[in-house]
Amino acid sequence: MLRQCVILVGGRGTRLGALTDQTPKPVLRCGDRPFLAWLLRELQRYGFEEAVLLTFHLSDRLRESVAALQASLPRPMRIVFSQEPAQAGTGGALHHARALLDERFLLCNGDSWFDTNLAPLLVAADPPDIIGRLLLRHLDDAGRYGVVSHDGDVVTAFHERPAAASGPVAGDINAGLYVFDRRILDHVTPACSLERDVLPALAQTGRLRATTGHGYFIDIGIPDDLARAQSELPARLHRRALFLDRDGVINVDHGYVGSIERFTFMDGARAAIARATRAGWHVFIVTNQSGVARGYYDEQAVHDLHRWVLGEVQAQGGTIDDVCHCPHHPEAALAQYRRSCDCRKPAPGMLRDLLRRWDVDPAGCVMVGDQPTDMQAAAAAGIAGFRFHGGNLDDFVAPLLARAVSPPEKTLA
Repeated sequence: MLRQCVILVGGRGTRLGALTDQTPKPVLRCGDRPFLAWLLRELQRYGFEEAVLLTFHLSDRLRESVAALQASLPRPMRIVFSQEPAQAGTGGALHHARALLDERFLLCNGDSWFDTNLAPLLVAADPPDIIGRLLLRHLDDAGRYGVVSHDGDVVTAFHERPAAASGPVAGDINAGLYVFDRRILDHVTPACSLERDVLPALAQTGRLRATTGHGYFIDIGIPDDLARAQSELPARLHRRALFLDRDGVINVDHGYVGSIERFTFMDGARAAIARATRAGWHVFIVTNQSGVARGYYDEQAVHDLHRWVLGEVQAQGGTIDDVCHCPHHPEAALAQYRRSCDCRKPAPGMLRDLLRRWDVDPAGCVMVGDQPTDMQAAAAAGIAGFRFHGGNLDDFVAPLLARAVSPPEKTLA
């Protein structure tokens, strides 16, 4: 599981003219928030807990803006800064951040976003000699871009823009997202370009791999594309959401499951989550965990288990955007958890919390649970609820993702 994303935010944004004279490009507003806020929120969907921002231009203003947007993120996220002493290029920025980098990390640009499923990139198992893996985007007309040659997933070369041709030339372009390990630092210098100097050399030695993604892409580097992003990005990233109960839906309900050893995935559970991720939906878990209140396991065990579940789900091509659990019970053995609360289902507190933090419209959501209390919580939150009676979860979820659902009258027992 990767926990750290590294984001290039040091560019001057000269193509945007006066817009970036006093405002760093990544914090220009797109809809109701800065572009960087959208980017960090999307990265949080895949479990990233820390962002390292590689800064140069207007770095003080960037820090001020980040302090404000950090509080608006759906989950807590540690944000640290690495400032270049002089304009160092994309490779040089990595060099100057070397003391902050994890053994493996995601690197991306702070002024573009590729709206695709990142799980295949994040979990790919590469041979030991491979230093990095990049995300490619296929275009039917790649004439505006440099293209990447590859044999299967082995990157063989990087090319400048194709020569002028009589018609569109299809190709795979570099989408600007990479998974690297720290050995990349052996190949960067205090001032160098990752794209021009480092990656072509690694491709020549066969030490790069690639994953191809499909989906919407936006780069805010020129005025026309920034204007597009200001309307298109909020419309795309205000996602629909699949809410899932846990015990009896994602996993077999053995009773108070608080450890990996007792966790058995329900048939089709990982495939259902992957399906929702590919379709562009949030996936949220909302689960009563009175085993905490009863003293069978503690909340750290719950967090550790859910972190493992996220890894298992990502290995199958999906992600879990967020998890809410309720550790309370009115008759708890442990006094600190002994209370009635608005988060324990059938109360809707967990669902409403996720709707608020992720800015989701309940009319675009589906809740799947196996108990009447799940359906009651969904109805109270204004979410369409569907009761799962066992079997293959993917078979159950597939038609729900394909149809328009209008709550709450569609709640089915």
